Amino acid sequence: MRFPGIAIMAVAFVAASCGGSTAPNEDLAVSCAGKTEATKVPINDLGADCYLSFQGGLYPSGSNQLPASHLGAGVAAAARIQPLNVNGVPDPNGKYVLLSIGMSNTTQEFCSTGGQPGTCESTSFIAQATNDAAVNHSTLVLVNGAAGGKSAEFWTSPSLPDYDRIRSEWLAPLGLNEKQVEIVWLKVANPQPHISLPDTAADAYMLERQIGQIARALKTRYPNLQQIFLTSRIYAGYATSTLNPEPYAYESAFSVKWAIESQIDEMAGRAPDGRAGSLRYDAGAAPWMAWGPYPWAAGTTARSDGLTWVSSDFNPSDGTHPAAAARQKIGAMLLQFFKSSPATQCWFLAARSCR
Repeated sequence: MRFPGIAIMAVAFVAASCGGSTAPNEDLAVSCAGKTEATKVPINDLGADCYLSFQGGLYPSGSNQLPASHLGAGVAAAARIQPLNVNGVPDPNGKYVLLSIGMSNTTQEFCSTGGQPGTCESTSFIAQATNDAAVNHSTLVLVNGAAGGKSAEFWTSPSLPDYDRIRSEWLAPLGLNEKQVEIVWLKVANPQPHISLPDTAADAYMLERQIGQIARALKTRYPNLQQIFLTSRIYAGYATSTLNPEPYAYESAFSVKWAIESQIDEMAGRAPDGRAGSLRYDAGAAPWMAWGPYPWAAGTTARSDGLTWVSSDFNPSDGTHPAAAARQKIGAMLLQFFKSSPATQCWFLAARSCR
């Protein structure tokens, strides 16, 4: 996504050699050997270069493109998305749900007020999608399950109370059932992180483990769930509190990257990553997983697509939560992603069909 009127600036790299690695996959240190060490460069611009011996790119081998086999599986998962009745039975008069899961930033960007279509702030994703005639407004229902304070630990088990909250407070009043949830946008983090990479006890590793647990919990709770799209934190260089500052916001992207790569590797016949655990979608352990929008940019240093973050994008009380301008940016990124991805168009757009 390009942001008009924002000058694209060169990204500065700090020359060094990628050394040893505590990355999830053993061969990552090899892929980083002899490459350029970078200082907090957006991972979609980092590519095959490295941050503290961890290779960039949203996907394996420093690439920002889904591997062909994983994309094919995602398109096949999209083809299974269809209107269901409250019993989970295919019904042309039924619905399917895109549900948000996560914390305060997630709910603010997806809806902002915690409500549903018609009550969300105009800057939010739901409001932008509701006002877009290209979006499917007949069988697709957007439901904001995220809530303030609901960090990653609140979602790691299907028996945790926030799943009951979503069922009773959001799905049921809309006449919906958990069996109709078929897509999830997942954005999670943890408060007060304090160990950064490359420490073997880094918070990024704990978040990767939790993402794996959440993916399995979501599949258990929502048996017809086909796809999870993940997003990491926005920039936190203006943070004035220890809630989730840098470098932890930046490093959360590696947690997402590693969890998705673990699923890709496992489906290719490798052992599951020791932190993420088994995420096989052919065996029903988890849904198919991929990146949604990746929103981190180094403040006013423009990303290759022009994305920047200025201090006024953030709530002045903590410099961490998104203000209206940031909510609009993320909402627009989400809308563009779902409208353009080959793994989402058939169920998100009114003029397309997965059948």
